[in-house]
Amino acid sequence: MVRNPAPAARQPTSAANEPRLLRIQEVAAETGLTPRSIRYYEEFGLLQPAARSPGDYRLYDPSDLERLRFIRGLRDDAGFSLAEIGLLLEDEAARGRDAERFRAAEDHEERKAILRGLLDRVDRQVSTLEEKATRIRAMIDEAHGRRSHLRAHLAELEGGRPAHDDGTGVR
Repeated sequence: MVRNPAPAARQPTSAANEPRLLRIQEVAAETGLTPRSIRYYEEFGLLQPAARSPGDYRLYDPSDLERLRFIRGLRDDAGFSLAEIGLLLEDEAARGRDAERFRAAEDHEERKAILRGLLDRVDRQVSTLEEKATRIRAMIDEAHGRRSHLRAHLAELEGGRPAHDDGTGVR
């Protein structure tokens, strides 16, 4: 899957030069999401906080912020459902695991099986994306039709041909 995450947020670092973990309110401010949405994504299985504080607060690292921005983009910009996002994220995670398995495998048949599995996942991603593109294309075509219809009515009111005139003079 092609990912185009937003630039990483500047993160304060600890003495060990590790990124500071953020609490949910801070993550919400950084990502433009609500704490409720972030909790829901966790319940839905789209996100796991990097850690929990001694007081059981959710704590997030920079990769969690990147994932949340990615989820938000798929949801808001591309109109994916959370179920579709979940499948895409799982396919991406599996791709990473399978790539590691492939590099570690020495058996020719095992490597072929891993590649077939990867191809199946990519085929599913392509299918999901093409279905979304088809739905969007249909919506665009409908909007073009409405626009043409409205322009024809406007032309009629401005003294042009009747809006439903097919050129035969019969309405």
